[in-house]
Amino acid sequence: MDNQTDNCILIKPDETMLTEIASYRAAFLAAGDSMDGTGPLRIKEDPEEWLEVCRAGEHRETTPPKWVPSEQFVFFRERDSKIVGMIQFRHEFNDFLREFGGNIGYSVHPDERRKSYAKRMLTDCLKVCRAFGLDRVLITCVVENEASKRTILSCGGVYDKTVYCERDHVTLERYWISLV
Repeated sequence: MDNQTDNCILIKPDETMLTEIASYRAAFLAAGDSMDGTGPLRIKEDPEEWLEVCRAGEHRETTPPKWVPSEQFVFFRERDSKIVGMIQFRHEFNDFLREFGGNIGYSVHPDERRKSYAKRMLTDCLKVCRAFGLDRVLITCVVENEASKRTILSCGGVYDKTVYCERDHVTLERYWISLV
């Protein structure tokens, strides 16, 4: 563990983080950046409403239609109570996730990139996936996203194939990470 990530923990978001959740969302909107691994944060202006959707998604019986059960985490820096990243663990696949989305999506706050947060966050999330009972996970990234590709590879990612997602008009690389 390096000094940059020493004070960070992977935890589920709660009501004490509403201001930070709103700030995280605002930073991505201002940067015009994608909010991968944040569930419906882009369309949920109210952080409390977003929390409710995330919690509902943890249980099959309350998961929104066309979604799969998932767990939402934040990478929380304790020394200043800042959310430096978000990551979502999807327990299973639907047709879209099987081809284009995978088990895990993540993002790092635009002001906090290049500080090893993504690698540490993904490493911690892989432990959650292993404890859940998965023996491997699928992660995808946009072909041009070299930082994400390096993060996936550094965590044991093995290239599977490149696919074009017509819905999002983007070319993605698929990687599998073994958990056994």
